[in-house]
Amino acid sequence: MSYENDVKSATKLERASRNWLGELVRLRFQYVSALLIAIVLPVTLRWGGEIDGWFVPVQFNTAVASSLAMLVGMLSLRQIGSLPGAREGYYLVPVMLASFAAVLLVMLFARIEYNRYLFPISLGLTVLWLFLLQSVTARYRIPCFAVLPDGRAGELTGLAGALWVQLESPVLPASRVSGLVVDLGADLSEDWERFIADCAVSGIRVFHFKQVHEALTGRVEIEHLSQNTLGSLNPDALYLKVKQVIDWLGALVALLMAMPFLLVVGLWIWLDSPGPALFRQTRIGFRGRPFTVYKFRTMTAETNGHDRESAVTKADDPRITRLGKWLRRSRIDEVPQLINVLKGEMSWIGPRPEAAALSQWYEKELPFYRYRHIVRPGISGWAQINQGHVHKVDDVLEKLHYDFYYIKHFSPWLDALILLRTIRTMLTGFGAR
Repeated sequence: MSYENDVKSATKLERASRNWLGELVRLRFQYVSALLIAIVLPVTLRWGGEIDGWFVPVQFNTAVASSLAMLVGMLSLRQIGSLPGAREGYYLVPVMLASFAAVLLVMLFARIEYNRYLFPISLGLTVLWLFLLQSVTARYRIPCFAVLPDGRAGELTGLAGALWVQLESPVLPASRVSGLVVDLGADLSEDWERFIADCAVSGIRVFHFKQVHEALTGRVEIEHLSQNTLGSLNPDALYLKVKQVIDWLGALVALLMAMPFLLVVGLWIWLDSPGPALFRQTRIGFRGRPFTVYKFRTMTAETNGHDRESAVTKADDPRITRLGKWLRRSRIDEVPQLINVLKGEMSWIGPRPEAAALSQWYEKELPFYRYRHIVRPGISGWAQINQGHVHKVDDVLEKLHYDFYYIKHFSPWLDALILLRTIRTMLTGFGAR
């Protein structure tokens, strides 16, 4: 018995469900419509039928620059929005602002004249139009997966971030389906194997359940190293070097600009409780090398962290000062680590460096723990924004799953998402743990 006809029928229904809402989520439609609304419309209101006005150099330069900024912003938004826990609507404004600001800086350095009316108007109209599109298509953008009953694929149905349809027979549902989730390690019957093959041939994407789990949770399971080979976890070497240059330049500018503020915070700490303003501790960094990390002191009792107990900061630790609680919640205590970034010991974004005593303990307790040192540690990281501060071995194993996801998906898009969420935490306190 073949299920090819059933699959083809379901595929036709899937294509038919791609109505006008489906067209609205396409990048091509969003970009062209944004060009019409954010560039053509304001130019028309300004110049009307005066064709010569449309091709004034200043006008033309601005239209081209705005078009480029839109495209870069939309592409960046798509990349960031595809990451676990990220919704494009949350980052629409900062991403588009950053894109238009980057293009504006290029024009200023290149001394390219631009229309001071059109450029900001284009930015505002682009944000408003994309926000409207995202509001209308919010539910359509949530993926819907059909799940095979055999194996461990059914374990995913409790995860947020997707809609789930549990299959009882080898027939696709009539509703919209983004893909088929299968446990490829399970012992499947011939009917199910034929069904999976027919789905793939018909253009329906087939996912191993671990792929979907990783995409929704932002974690890479490390039960067996053979399932996550060293090759798949090796970070991109070129971006590793480019990132180091960007880190160094960013840290230099940030330190110069923030120096007066840092001096005020340091004086406040010194007046608040006895002891130095800066806390120093030996931690394990890039390629397993020890280094001295710098932080604003947030505890009353000094500790060098040479033993495991003193290196662990527990929840509601009595050693944390009143000022220290605020510094930790806002992440301001981490700012002196920009010195470590300048020295090449750390990055802005990466796995958090652990105290030497804790790192040695974790290496004994957790398999593959040392592998997280393949990238530079960061002031903020993927595990930190998803999990917060942890100290128990079980929690550290969970943290390692997040670190391995960061290493496997090492990219400027993931770094941008971490940076945006860290800034939100510093400004609002939301997400600080």
